[in-house]
Amino acid sequence: MKVSIEISMYPLKEDYRQPIREFIDTLEKQDTFTTIRNSMSTTLIGNYQAIMPVLNQAMESSLKDLPESVFVIKLSGGCL
Repeated sequence: MKVSIEISMYPLKEDYRQPIREFIDTLEKQDTFTTIRNSMSTTLIGNYQAIMPVLNQAMESSLKDLPESVFVIKLSGGCL
């Protein structure tokens, strides 16, 4: 099933840019789905089964490094 996932990461620390860049870089290394950077969020487009394991691992890794982070995710079927 094809999906679009919009995700925003909010590291709750003064130097917030670097953790966001690292998170997005991890997602962009994948070639099984499309990653589109925006000013306030990142959009992932592709197969649900391909995106979710990568997204899960990337969020878990980020939360281990910086537990004081918030992720906001919007998931929709199809390609929006």
